[in-house]
Amino acid sequence: MSSTITTDQSYIIQLREQIEYPHSGVLSKVLLKDKVCQYTLFCLAANTEISEHTSTRNATIHVIEGRGLLTLSGKNIVLEPGTLVFMPANAPHALQAEDNLAFLLILSEKAAETN
Repeated sequence: MSSTITTDQSYIIQLREQIEYPHSGVLSKVLLKDKVCQYTLFCLAANTEISEHTSTRNATIHVIEGRGLLTLSGKNIVLEPGTLVFMPANAPHALQAEDNLAFLLILSEKAAETN
């Protein structure tokens, strides 16, 4: 499901109703995006790994259900329901889903640097 919105429109979705776990690996659904943010639901099967990588955008993870481990800039962070993590652009990170794991990933534009 994908939708583009503008700043003068509202959008309501029940995240738990959108969760679908694959038999293995990762299932991602872009729920909506606008000019500065993209909201994607990630559903990872238990024991799925996402190897270390970076993003040119800021990212926020909000865990909905399940359990996993995020390694962010060398620090291990337990992911469990209710956990919110902000990752600045270009921060190296990797993820291991211990159980089926669902989270909302919000990508946002990196703020312009000022001198």
